[in-house]
Amino acid sequence: MLTTQTRGAFSEKLRAMEPVALPEQEEAALLAAVEEIRELKKKHNAVVLSHFYMPAELQVKHEDGGIADFVGDSLGLSVAAKTVEADYIIFCGVKFMAETAKILNPVKQVLLPSFEAGCSLAESITGEDVQMLKKLWPGVPVVAYINTYAETKAEADICCTSRNAMDIARSLGGDKLIFLPDLYMGRNLQTKIKAETGKELILWEGKCEVHEQFTPQRINGLKLMYPEAQVLVHWEVPDDTVTYALKGAGGIVGSTSDIIRFVGESESRQFILGSECDLGATLRGMYPHKEFIVPCIKCPHMKQITIQRTLDSLRAIGTPQEKLFEVTLDEEIIKRALIPIERMLAFA
Repeated sequence: MLTTQTRGAFSEKLRAMEPVALPEQEEAALLAAVEEIRELKKKHNAVVLSHFYMPAELQVKHEDGGIADFVGDSLGLSVAAKTVEADYIIFCGVKFMAETAKILNPVKQVLLPSFEAGCSLAESITGEDVQMLKKLWPGVPVVAYINTYAETKAEADICCTSRNAMDIARSLGGDKLIFLPDLYMGRNLQTKIKAETGKELILWEGKCEVHEQFTPQRINGLKLMYPEAQVLVHWEVPDDTVTYALKGAGGIVGSTSDIIRFVGESESRQFILGSECDLGATLRGMYPHKEFIVPCIKCPHMKQITIQRTLDSLRAIGTPQEKLFEVTLDEEIIKRALIPIERMLAFA
């Protein structure tokens, strides 16, 4: 049972991340769900991995009275999934992330609270598409962004995240790389990779349905309203937006972790965020004395994961309903996809 101190810690952390207070009944229901999840985690030797794009209540860490044992970006959660000691991994993220956890932990049970949590990028390419690219460009290394499904990873030479893509590009031989599936991330990386390594990228036409909404016009409107703010944009934002956003203003284009680190090191007190809405909650929780202007564009797939669905997945353990949440993959796919993922993790 949650103690008064633990309840207070959870509520305080949540208010720091989401300043708008919940109605009393909703807060009571939320605290009851958190309490039961914590009890079931202990009972079933389960851990919760939660992405930075999850709703704020799913990002509050266990030591702060919440449910998350690990909170991070795709790379951070991949590392955590490999090292975690538990019988069950509850993955509060989207399907491709839960698949990665299963590939790294084939003997553990990985549960995804909702299989409606997909990804427009992951769905933009298949394993057959990669086979076709390899026939068109024989011998060219294939770099698959972590935002891909297991069948796509299985066809790649190495995976990457937005945090280690540059290091991986530098490490590979040849004058060309096949980079997939994010078109805008590829374009944003292309200039830097070309300048540092001379390599050209062969790109796919995949796009993130959230980040592609950060147009130059949207950023321009915010810059006019907040002229002193630094701009934070993710690699997946359209390249013309990135060029415009950072022109004449301090800021960064980078991974989620790059953005978090930049804010911590910056002397600025005000930031415009060009990424998923709930990253704003993460930043407010980490840096309460700084201001974040956040166009609230939410990923509809990420938001399929809720506190109630997370509770439902834990309640299902040991019952016939467990299979409704279980992530399963073909053994051959696991074996083949593990190779590019482990190559990626060598750069973590």
